Amino acid sequence: MARWCYRHRLVVLLLWVGALFGLGFAASAAGTDYANVFSLPNTDSKRAYDQMEKAFPDSAGDTDTVVWKADTGTVRDASVRSRMQPVLDEIAGMKGVGAVAGPYDGRRGAAQISRDGTIAYAQVTFTEQANAVPKELVQDVVDTARDAAGDGLRVELGGQAIQRVQEPPTGLAEMVGILAAAVVLFLAFGSLFAMLLPIGIAVFGVGTGLFSTQLLSHGTDIPDLAPLLATLIGLGVGIDYALFIVTRHRRGILRGMEPEESAVTALNTSGRAVLFAGGTVCIALAGMLVTNLRFLDGVVIGTSLTVVFSVLAATTLLPALLGLLGKRVLSRRQRRRLADRGPETERASGAAARWSAAVQRRPRAIAALAVVVMAILAIPVLSLRLGATDQGNDDASTTTRKAYDLLAEGFGPGFNGPLQVVVTDGDPRALVTGIEETSGVARVAALPPAHGVTVIQVVPTTSPQSQRTDELIDTLRDRVIPDAGATAHVGGVTAVSKDFATITGDRLPYFVATIIGLGFLLLLVAFRSLVVPLTAALMNLIAAAASFGVLTAVFQWGWGLDLLGLGKEGPINAFLPVIMLSLLFGLSMDYQVFLVSRMHEEWVHTRDNARAVRVGLAETSRVINSAALIMVCVFLAFVLSGDSGAAMAGVGLAAAVALDAFILRTALVPAAMHLLDDANWWLPAGLEKRLPHLAVEPAGERPAEEPAPPEGGASVVHGFVRDAEGAPVDGAVLTLLSKGGRQLDRVTSLADGSYIVSVPAPGTYLLSATARSHGARAGHVVVADRPLVYDVRLAQGEVDADAVG
Repeated sequence: MARWCYRHRLVVLLLWVGALFGLGFAASAAGTDYANVFSLPNTDSKRAYDQMEKAFPDSAGDTDTVVWKADTGTVRDASVRSRMQPVLDEIAGMKGVGAVAGPYDGRRGAAQISRDGTIAYAQVTFTEQANAVPKELVQDVVDTARDAAGDGLRVELGGQAIQRVQEPPTGLAEMVGILAAAVVLFLAFGSLFAMLLPIGIAVFGVGTGLFSTQLLSHGTDIPDLAPLLATLIGLGVGIDYALFIVTRHRRGILRGMEPEESAVTALNTSGRAVLFAGGTVCIALAGMLVTNLRFLDGVVIGTSLTVVFSVLAATTLLPALLGLLGKRVLSRRQRRRLADRGPETERASGAAARWSAAVQRRPRAIAALAVVVMAILAIPVLSLRLGATDQGNDDASTTTRKAYDLLAEGFGPGFNGPLQVVVTDGDPRALVTGIEETSGVARVAALPPAHGVTVIQVVPTTSPQSQRTDELIDTLRDRVIPDAGATAHVGGVTAVSKDFATITGDRLPYFVATIIGLGFLLLLVAFRSLVVPLTAALMNLIAAAASFGVLTAVFQWGWGLDLLGLGKEGPINAFLPVIMLSLLFGLSMDYQVFLVSRMHEEWVHTRDNARAVRVGLAETSRVINSAALIMVCVFLAFVLSGDSGAAMAGVGLAAAVALDAFILRTALVPAAMHLLDDANWWLPAGLEKRLPHLAVEPAGERPAEEPAPPEGGASVVHGFVRDAEGAPVDGAVLTLLSKGGRQLDRVTSLADGSYIVSVPAPGTYLLSATARSHGARAGHVVVADRPLVYDVRLAQGEVDADAVG
């Protein structure tokens, strides 16, 4: 497939461009039909909502609030009333505004003025829900109301529709994330064309995914949160997947391969891992279906579709673009060096190789340090409290936050989240009396009954996000309502948030068990090992605990919120653990696959766990860290989205990816695999026969697990080349000779001093090592039927003693 796409690159490019613009045109023509279906079946708040919908079917439009405060005098003064009443009348006459209920509307409106008379509010009811209200109309309402401010009068506005017009421009977060990723890619590649490739793949993948999701919104319920999360995950995986393939392709060209063969090899190796990794992300996302929360179904559709298109773009469009660029995928300096010096030798060098060697030398110390760091970061998760954010968590400079604070100042903190007790049977008056006598209740008011239903408005003394408000809801349901002998249900936004948090917490263990189990089975089949998937599952749980600890410290404890400009601390959104864990498990599985697949390839070849872990880490850690850094930039950019849920998800996922890549995958996982030694690759014989074969590495390049050459079987000699002080020697040439002096193998040591030479059969051989600044050394090695570990220490004029293995 890769070869066909490479050779027919113009056709592939035109097909993708046609798909992108065709879907875009169709989506623009059809428009959006996102539906925030938020249903909590079998909950008390859902039963309250159903009863209210039957009794008051006309109260469907979004209701927002205009709040004003007089610095001197009261809002009843003629000077204030003469400024605000015309404003309210003008807003009421706007097309799209259903009604305006102000504090100057007789006796009923008097309740909308605070006790001290300095603060008042008016309710503006639109004819549509917040998402359907035109932004131009909302902006007109905001401008008209704010024009009355000044000269000792403050005017602020709150509500969902108002919140939409103060959000940053759509696409700002995406553009910032892409620009940050571009900088990282340019620093990693040093080539403009190589930098543009992953970004182009991500744009095509995310674009086609979002347009498809928009079209699907007309046929199924997809929440407006889905496109934002799909963009978040699509940009991350799209850039990362292309990065893995382009890195492998560039390495092939630098080693002397023709561009076409290099591209085919890259797709047949890294491309396979991309397919596998994309599948694991989709499976992790599908784990959200276990929660049985209907509004998450649309999130699964949108995010999974974007991941699928990103994988397709990486495996079809990318080889076509590589064909168009040829060797220009390298920087000019690399092309000149390739022309002058010829192909590079295959070796890992630099900081990655030195770090890999350090992990091998001190696995216990590094593992202990990594565990301590992750444990400290996970401590805040013990105080994690799920709930819902509201406009009280907005930035202090926004009009919605100012309106929220004014209402809390004038009417009490509970005014921003009143409870609605919906009575369908019994004596409402007895229930009102019981509620009034309940601790934690500020005000109670029974509305006129309709269709046999009475709604009692209950204003708590505490804010909607307070733990005491949750306790009040439990008290009303468990004691007050039964004692009054009534049939009633407690609803309202605050009660819905509490019920949602409870359901999420109850179903979270099943969800985690599902995605951990599916990930375990995939890795079990891919790497033919029980210990590797168990290690991965444990690491995923550690990463989840630490990342939620960071999230709790930032958003619940308020550490760094002012620095990030993210408003006020509060509970963690109840839906976030499900979404964030799905993305975290999927993305961490990507890094696990790329890391362990290279280790597994080396293990199959040498049967030496230490070398497999060392080489695998040295050759993959740099690209994993680069990919993680790009993910962190993309995720953090969503702090600018203006959506508190997206900001929370962005910070949480950025922390999760950073901890997973920089601590777990490059420190704790390899250290643990060194400590476990050969047990990493243990699999019971009976299970081995029953498992299907899933090759992450291509069959043609993956060495056979049981080589069977003539003369008793082949083996290897491997180890480290060091100088007299024990420092690794990079670039030493090692030659294996037969008894007759015939050269059998010749290799160059890596930056960490490691080497490996192939031996055709058991016997005695001569191994020589030479390095420019260290002289030469030679010694006889006796190889049996298993790999021989043989370290070489270079010292001028000396010859090694014989070695036996």
